[in-house]
Amino acid sequence: MSSSSAVEKRQFQQVGFLRKLEIVGNKLPNPSILFLLLIIVLAVLSLILASMHVSAIHPMTHKVIYVKSLISREGLQWIMTDMIKNYINFPPLGMIIVLTMGIGLVEKTGLMEAILKGTIHSIPKKYITFTIIILSFMSHLASDAAIVVVPPIAAMVFYSMGRHPFVGFAASLAAIYSGFTANILIVTTDVLLSGISTQAAKIVDANMIVTPVDNWYFMCFSVIYLAVLTTFVTEKFVEPRMGKYEGIQPVQLDKPTPAQQSALKATGIATFIFIVVLLLLVVPEGALLRNPETGGIAGSPLIKGIVPLLLLFFLTVGLTYGIKIKNIKSGDDVVHMMTECMKGLSGFLVMVFAIAQFIAAFTWTNIATLIATSGAEFLKNIGMTGLPALLCFMLFGQFMGLFIASGSAIWSLLSPVFVPMFMLLGYHPAFVQVAFRAGDGAFNTIQIVNPFLPLFLETLKKYKEQSGIGTYLSLMLPYAISFFIMWYILFIFWYLTGLPVGPGVPQRLW
Repeated sequence: MSSSSAVEKRQFQQVGFLRKLEIVGNKLPNPSILFLLLIIVLAVLSLILASMHVSAIHPMTHKVIYVKSLISREGLQWIMTDMIKNYINFPPLGMIIVLTMGIGLVEKTGLMEAILKGTIHSIPKKYITFTIIILSFMSHLASDAAIVVVPPIAAMVFYSMGRHPFVGFAASLAAIYSGFTANILIVTTDVLLSGISTQAAKIVDANMIVTPVDNWYFMCFSVIYLAVLTTFVTEKFVEPRMGKYEGIQPVQLDKPTPAQQSALKATGIATFIFIVVLLLLVVPEGALLRNPETGGIAGSPLIKGIVPLLLLFFLTVGLTYGIKIKNIKSGDDVVHMMTECMKGLSGFLVMVFAIAQFIAAFTWTNIATLIATSGAEFLKNIGMTGLPALLCFMLFGQFMGLFIASGSAIWSLLSPVFVPMFMLLGYHPAFVQVAFRAGDGAFNTIQIVNPFLPLFLETLKKYKEQSGIGTYLSLMLPYAISFFIMWYILFIFWYLTGLPVGPGVPQRLW
């Protein structure tokens, strides 16, 4: 062994676990190559399982599901015919491209900088971390769009204050992703999960209904509880470990200039008009953006069109500020600003291609569904009851989250088995749903099939060019572990105190 190798080995042994994780993780191939290699591994695994005729019974359809091999006539035909479709239909792809155009305009006109100046000088510095975390929790209103918009802004706020941008990014992402579904408001996830729970509950009781507000007490309390503890973890552990940011020196943001203040006032008026118009399209009975079938908000064009609405909002405020500040003088200026921001997505677009193919192949082979259904049957057959059974159920849902990106997809698989099972043990289906939600989110940031991973890496590379998967994992692992502990402590506390999980919704049916 050379002397330089020996020195490197000693240095590696002397650093902490998270630093080792970063070093090892960054030695992995480029994510694009890594996921292509995983597809090869998946193909071999699918061939073995298919040749063994491994199968399971789907809990919802009660049909037998067999593992399908990628290395087969059917598999080859699927790859050739669906490769482009897998890429184009990859859920985050269009959303990120569209939002990048809007956010790019806001950033290039200088509006983002002006807002940051006003924010930094209006909020006491000691409350910045808590404020960002609370806003990140509340951003669940925008569903997955929040993951695209909020963490990069949080990183920029920290960067502008001379604090490490990775810390702002990580704290915000943890609140959104590991604290997923925790909100003071009723959001789309509440509607979606309650509908799935109702369908599963009717297996036992045809009259049982789980409403979107049935988890409100638990989820509302969890926002404050998690925000306080996440702030503590960020400022007492994560930020000291990161140390001083050694990248590009942060820009010192003074108070907005008179011209910027005038442009901000005009932007505020434009924002007010936008909100008024939106309310007119939503609030009146029979309004255009209400659900035409039910007349409500759930499943309405407002909810389904949240990304286009955000784009329109960004265009409205960006154009207003840019024209007022005289950064936009023609349509060509607008196109140029958007184009400049889109150039930064080139690496993301390549990476997404490989990730989209892997996730689609993982789904097509039925391996993900097989893991979920087989595990659910195992937990059902061991016959555990009470808190231990609920905790095992939470752990299993968490395990599923490492392989299946969609929480609603996991709940669709698990609820037909576990909701009736726990109802027969005397638990309210809304309480079983709470157990799933508390167990589902903690490891979202480090899950294997994270569709937003390319975006996260691109954000980190803006501040540290050498950032890789290892950098990301070492940054988010403390939050994943912290949220795991925080969610379980909260659930156990709620269980032991017997508190209702929502208005008029007890934990037990009897």
